[in-house]
Amino acid sequence: MSVHPSQMEFDFAAPVAVPVSLPPRRSAAEERRRQCRGEMSYHAGLAAETQVAADYERRGYPLLRRRWRGRSGEIDLVFRDGEGFVFVEVKASRSFDQALEHLRWRQIRRLQKSAEEFVGTQPLGALSAMRFDVALLDRHGMIRVIEKAFGP
Repeated sequence: MSVHPSQMEFDFAAPVAVPVSLPPRRSAAEERRRQCRGEMSYHAGLAAETQVAADYERRGYPLLRRRWRGRSGEIDLVFRDGEGFVFVEVKASRSFDQALEHLRWRQIRRLQKSAEEFVGTQPLGALSAMRFDVALLDRHGMIRVIEKAFGP
């Protein structure tokens, strides 16, 4: 294989024009709308969690933690169930089906790891009984709970 002499020439001192394509900037109005949507989602999530927490407490489960955060992630609600724990993921959307579609396998694994981290702080540690529930809320504020939605 032969190399032509012109292929070996390159001037490192010469500036090379590299076209840079930046995404278009959002207008101030778009930024504000986006920020408002985020704030609304945050407050809607808090309201949904409050509603679910009241439902569980009404059924006799004392609330231990709300939005507990560990290294692996966040658990929306943690309740006591006798000597064990109930970890609840809250999902709200227009319908129960849409709310359930928002739960992904990666999030489930993150919840499981976070729960392991949480029980590690408790006296029985990994020997603690635990279950994972998913609480779904629709646009009317109705709650549907799927107990033992997935395993530890």
